[in-house]
Amino acid sequence: MNSLQGIRVLDLSRVLAGPWCTQNLADLGADVIKIERPGQGDDTRSWGPPFLHDDQGQETREAAYYLGANRNKRSVVCDIAQEQGQTLIRELVRHCDVFVENFKVGDMARYGLDARSLLAINPRLVYCSITGFGQTGPYAERAGYDYAIQGMGGLMSVTGERDDLGGGPQKVGVAVADLMTGMYATVAILAALRHAERTGKGQQIDMALLDTQVAMLANLGANYLVSGKVPGRAGNAHQNIVPYQVFEVAPSADGQRDHLILAVGNDGQYAKFCEVAGRPELASDPRFASNRQRVVNRAELVPVLEEVMKTRSKADWLSALEAAKVPCGAINSLAEVFADPQVHERGMVKHWQHPARQDLSLVASPMKLSATPVRGPGQGLPPPLLGQHTEEVLTSVLGWDAAKLAELKTQKII
Repeated sequence: MNSLQGIRVLDLSRVLAGPWCTQNLADLGADVIKIERPGQGDDTRSWGPPFLHDDQGQETREAAYYLGANRNKRSVVCDIAQEQGQTLIRELVRHCDVFVENFKVGDMARYGLDARSLLAINPRLVYCSITGFGQTGPYAERAGYDYAIQGMGGLMSVTGERDDLGGGPQKVGVAVADLMTGMYATVAILAALRHAERTGKGQQIDMALLDTQVAMLANLGANYLVSGKVPGRAGNAHQNIVPYQVFEVAPSADGQRDHLILAVGNDGQYAKFCEVAGRPELASDPRFASNRQRVVNRAELVPVLEEVMKTRSKADWLSALEAAKVPCGAINSLAEVFADPQVHERGMVKHWQHPARQDLSLVASPMKLSATPVRGPGQGLPPPLLGQHTEEVLTSVLGWDAAKLAELKTQKII
């Protein structure tokens, strides 16, 4: 049995933040019914290349972007712009525990699908709205996208190389504001479900990408609020810990520049590093003996370490530092990531039987529960084709017969 077995989610979200949240719930066992626009579906279905190639090698309409955020869901097409489509959604709400949407503020009210309307139908409903800026405030009606939010929320101001080294603001390589909003939304929904179990009362959850981005400034946000000093970009260095950054090492066997990450987290690890590096005096030097002093004297210490690190190869450093239990790591390409024995042993790639391809490799959920494991191949569902489960859901959940389905198809509601 899965953790959320028996929980049904009506998912009117698309792109990433909402689907990432509902994929988490689906992995944990919830029955997620993904509502999509007839003909087009989730925007990310067309966000390629790359697109999935079927077993005959032909390109399908399933973009890799969509496939990565929609496993374990059932797809139902429904035109919510039409009155009968809105009626269909309200009928489904009676049979659901959670409702997730990421439409612009006010759109759901125009369709009669806002929180107040749906909670009147189902008082136990957990209604989660995900927007760029939330349901209140001067920016509430703006559209918010991850890239803009990374900028507005301060992340890009602290990401990228230092200005004095020719750097500039840089976004993160994946849509972290979307992903983290999806994760926070998952947590909030689980908390609201617990409340509904105890009290019989649902509630609305107001999730905003900008709120999430501000929250995930973490130590840098705290640094500013405590000190009043605006942090700048530090490249691959850490704002509060030294040495904790990327260092160039001796060239690789083919003569290419090579690098590794050194992540010394405390004074004991620093002393061990200095021993491995053959420079024990750097640990006893009062300028560098404590992390506080190393941060203050970063400009003096780091150039010395840069020269030391260039004396040995990446393989030599990694072997010696790992033996001394000094945190360090390689900088892997994605090809190297998915070939890594640790990633393989942890089962972070699963192979699904997709309607278009018998062996579809997808990244797995990282959640590992001993008693209620997440749904995987064989037990779960691969990312659905557009509208793949429309008749199945409307028949099994609402009890509608073939005549009713035929009527809605004729009217292009489904």
